[in-house]
Amino acid sequence: MNHLGIIVNPMSGRDVRRVAARASTMSHHDKAQQVTRLVLGALESGVERIFLANEPFRINARAVENLPQRDQVTLLSFPLTHTSQDTATITNLMWDQGCRTFIVIGGDGTNRVVAATQPDAVILPVSTGTNNVFPFMVEGTVAGTAAGLVAAGRIDANTVCRPCKQVHLHHGNQSHVALVDAVLLKRDLLGSLLPFDPENIAAVVLAMSEPASIGMSPIGGYIMPCHRRDDFGVSVTMGEPARYRVRAPVSAGLYGDLDIADIRRVSLDEPLTLSGPGILAFDGDRIAKLGDQEPVTVTVRRDGPRVIDPFQVLETAAAEGILASGC
Repeated sequence: MNHLGIIVNPMSGRDVRRVAARASTMSHHDKAQQVTRLVLGALESGVERIFLANEPFRINARAVENLPQRDQVTLLSFPLTHTSQDTATITNLMWDQGCRTFIVIGGDGTNRVVAATQPDAVILPVSTGTNNVFPFMVEGTVAGTAAGLVAAGRIDANTVCRPCKQVHLHHGNQSHVALVDAVLLKRDLLGSLLPFDPENIAAVVLAMSEPASIGMSPIGGYIMPCHRRDDFGVSVTMGEPARYRVRAPVSAGLYGDLDIADIRRVSLDEPLTLSGPGILAFDGDRIAKLGDQEPVTVTVRRDGPRVIDPFQVLETAAAEGILASGC
């Protein structure tokens, strides 16, 4: 079906890192304006129906309430938990309505939830969070146009959109997935929202090791860059004796010194082993606790959702003559 889901995390760009670091804040008004542009771009590209969440901040409702095309937009309501489960719930609701293409407005963590919930989806991640490596910095009209071309079937996602890499972790009977980084933290607290203390970072496994980024990604990226198109990952182990010393932005405007004992390229599907004690964090979110000597198996695989690169999609559309007609 010619449907598109737009998933907005109302809390992205608004957490404690605005105080603990120098991250910028994105207001609900700014997000509503962005959603409006996304909707208009997608409808212009041929999408017949767009689905949004009816969330308590009325970001989506305000975005479309005065549009002449309002009858092509459906607001879905559901019981809120005010946790990441809400992102999973709305993803499934939109999937049930026939959406196979999604625009995700949020940071790495929001996109991780969508990817884990519907790994067969096609997603266009749009940046609004704090540590944004996975999403694209792209204007809303452009993003809506690109996603609309895919959702409407005018661009073949199987040809243009490549599955993303994911970091898979297995310990005991638990499994987790990260889109950018999995981190083992020592002397840290489960559920804390503060930026990572560089002294507590024991090991990092990266699907994307980007020099031009913040968070965990530049720790590897300053030495061994690895981009979304590259078919490998990067493993970084901290400690002494140090082979490298980097000073990297572990959050927006917040730098830290890190001693790196080992860094190496990791082939896709190559198993690694980390061991506790410590806290496991995925894409910036502290989620699991490891006991003393408890092992965790880590692999990087290219088995995530297909990702719409809006710039590549529009280049392809132009080259194929989709964006213009003869006179």
